[in-house]
Amino acid sequence: MIKENQKIFVRTANFRHGKGTVFYASLPCDSMVDQRLAGLGTNGSSQRHHLVSGLLDHLAALKNPLRMPKPYGNQDAFPVPAEPFIRVDRIIRIIRGPLGKPELFLGEDRRPAISFCQSGQTVWAAMCGDEHDIGIDVAEPHDFEGKYPFSRVFNPPELQHALKLLGQDLKKAAALLWSIKEAVAKAMGCAFHLVDPRQMMVYPSIGRTTGGTTDGATGGAIDGSTGGAAKENGEYDFPVGLLEKAVMRFPMAAGRVLWVRSVFHGEMWLSIALLNWQSQRGESYDPKQ
Repeated sequence: MIKENQKIFVRTANFRHGKGTVFYASLPCDSMVDQRLAGLGTNGSSQRHHLVSGLLDHLAALKNPLRMPKPYGNQDAFPVPAEPFIRVDRIIRIIRGPLGKPELFLGEDRRPAISFCQSGQTVWAAMCGDEHDIGIDVAEPHDFEGKYPFSRVFNPPELQHALKLLGQDLKKAAALLWSIKEAVAKAMGCAFHLVDPRQMMVYPSIGRTTGGTTDGATGGAIDGSTGGAAKENGEYDFPVGLLEKAVMRFPMAAGRVLWVRSVFHGEMWLSIALLNWQSQRGESYDPKQ
């Protein structure tokens, strides 16, 4: 049996421009989880398989509400049973591509896009309910102490905006920007093997919420007066575009953006990026507006 404190809670996020619901959750690393799921024949990280099982349950419930795990309602977090439903004929397989992008299979059937990250002893996973690719990342301010090469990673305009947003706290601003860029790189499936961090531009945030998992569409850019919101479970939407050298490698990105939802969790930033180069809806962005 999995310990009570190892039940995962799946949260939802609804993105701007009508993108599908995203589910994300975390789970602490624990040897008891390893032993139980290994006994079911799963391969790879058992925590990741346990998270995937819970996310798949919620994705199925989205299409068939009668299967929604209780309690059911308009909550932003749903408890997943400590004993997930994993049958032998539905073995979860996570296969990584040459550049590390994970692909999810349930038996022989390919499943929706999935992304993982790890912070300390906690594993995070995010899954999209539609055709978008997805990327998730977390970053903590203490990772950016000392002589960190800020100028080699962040563009001056994006760093200035993040500093204004977060009360001139350089470490928090760097953690926010890094989590955004890493999430975008994962959604693209190339990590930073093919795109340099400075070839991504994080434009000023659009909309903000302070709790819940609404779409954040409050309108307008956020100025420095809202910096305190990051300490109150603030949620931000960021448009991110690729610059010249990256566009040469990914010409389909010209004039388009990826949308990233960033949430302040305790002492770290969590960012989720969505990408669909094939979509023609809501993907363009003019930073001069």
